[in-house]
Formats: sequence, C-alpha cells, structure tokens
Amino acid sequence: MSKKRKNIKIISIILVGLILILCSISFYLQWYSLEAQGNPRGKNLEESYAYMTSTYPQIKSWADSMFQHQLFKDTCIQTEDGMLLHALYAYADSLTPKTAVIVHGYTDNAIRMLHIGYLYHHDLKYNILLPDLRFSGKSEGSHLQMGWNDRKDVLRWMNIANELFARYNHIDQTKMVVHGISMGGATTVNVSGEPQQPFVKCFINDCGFTSVWDEFKGELKNQFNIPAFPILHVASWLTDLRYGWNFKEAAPLKQIRKCKYPMLIIHGANDTFVPTWMGDSLYQAKPGIKEYWKTPNTEHAASYRNYPQEYTQRVKNFTEKFLN
Repeated sequence: MSKKRKNIKIISIILVGLILILCSISFYLQWYSLEAQGNPRGKNLEESYAYMTSTYPQIKSWADSMFQHQLFKDTCIQTEDGMLLHALYAYADSLTPKTAVIVHGYTDNAIRMLHIGYLYHHDLKYNILLPDLRFSGKSEGSHLQMGWNDRKDVLRWMNIANELFARYNHIDQTKMVVHGISMGGATTVNVSGEPQQPFVKCFINDCGFTSVWDEFKGELKNQFNIPAFPILHVASWLTDLRYGWNFKEAAPLKQIRKCKYPMLIIHGANDTFVPTWMGDSLYQAKPGIKEYWKTPNTEHAASYRNYPQEYTQRVKNFTEKFLN
C-alpha cells in the first residue's frame, strides 16, 4: 500500500470515528433532554404532591380536601397517534363560566401546578383543568415534546374543558384563560399562535422560552460548557428524523407574533435557566394587548413562591378585564 493510500485510509477512519462520536453525543443529548431518563420526577405523583404541599404550605388544606372529597376528577383523551392523555379537573364552588387551563413545565405534571390551581379555584373561584402533558404524570408518551406538539394536545384539552364546564354550568360556552409555567409557558405561547375558539379570552405565560434551540443552546453552555455547533445541529436533525419536529421549528417567539389575544408575561428578573432576555424578547414580539411583570430577585419559576399575593392580584386584575 502506497503512503498516500495509507494516509487516506487513516483519515477516513478518523473521520468515521469523529462522526460516530458526534452522533453518539447527539443521541445522548436527545435522550437526556427529551426522554429525561424515564422522567422519574414527572411520573412520581406522591413525591410531587409532598413537594408541592411543603413548598407551598398555604395550598395543603385545600389540596387535601379536594382529593379526600373527590372534588378533583380525572378525564382522558386519546390522540390521533393512539396516546392516552390524562387531566385533572375541578368545578368551581359556585356556578361560573370562568375557566382556567393550567399547563405544567419540564419534567413536571399536573400535581406540580396545584399552586396555580389553588390560585384560580380557591382564590379566584374558577373552574380548572390541569393536563398531564405527554410522558408526564398519568399520560402516555415516549418523550417530552418541549411544548411544541403539546400545543395540539392543549388545544384539545381547551375544548374538553369548555364542554365539561359549560355543560355543568348550563351555559353555551365558558370564558377561558390558559396559564402555563416554564415549558408550560412556552406551550401556552405556542397555543396562542393558533386559531382559537370564541370561548378563549386571554393567555398567561410565566417564564416560557423563546425556542427549544435557544433553551438547549444555553443549557449546553451552562451545564456542559459545550458550544452549540455541531452537536445541537445533529441532535435537532435526529429529533426531526425520529419524532417529526426540530429544535428551531419549536419556537414560541414565532408563535407569539401570530397571537391576537391579550397576554400577561411573567418572568423572574434573576432567571438563568430560561434567561430573562427570553421574556423580554417575547414581550417585544407580542402584538396587541400585553402586560409584562418582571419579578424582582426571582429565579426560574419562582414568581408565585416569592410573591404569592401580588401574583394572585396581578392575575386577577389581568383576567378580569377579559373574562367578566
């Protein structure tokens, strides 16, 4: 074998090795971020309940009573691709058209949104529905969808909530707000850019990200000190091949530009997990009626925990403009 051919063979072996390493790292990123190691936190309901009632002690007596007296009810839908999805719902204490669909965050579940359920049901006297997104809580699924295809499921849950609560209240339709935190906030923004039913009145996005690409790029840097290129590009491509969507496509920033409904945006001023600039960007891109509350000295998804009374009052003031 000539020296030239030998060098070509060595270079080819090195290139193949590098490609295999790159693909392996990208597969790991996809597994780590979307399959979340089986999502143990989002599937452990007892641990979730214990965490919520200890972190937000004001909700404990309400939550205990709701479950003990079976005031929280279960409902399920089946998706077009055969997944069984679950949600909790509860009727308001008195007849009302006011309804909140409450969307949880990354590796969370409906139980981990009980503090917002408390806000709407206990404090504001709304009907509430809290879905488990795919691969979370009691819902089926193989991976987290980062709020992108989740938007289609939440649109169905909004229809289900309207049917449930309109029938119970003997009215034609409800008046609805959709409220999400973190990945649930991103899901809410994604939903807001779609055509809406007439019962939808407004949206609340608490610390949602601008795009999956932006979020994963930041976490690659923060957690692993790795640049986006080329790992994120390959992982996004692999996700498109495997699941039919990619990290740049899943962009609430694009969806919010199509939103025709009022939106309250909440974001912690000290958020580094979903950096505060993402809340700024979403607010700037939102056309029409909008409000922005940047909570002082607050990290990710901690606005209600740090300012429960002001959070409740701001949600009340905002929603009353559109649901009364």
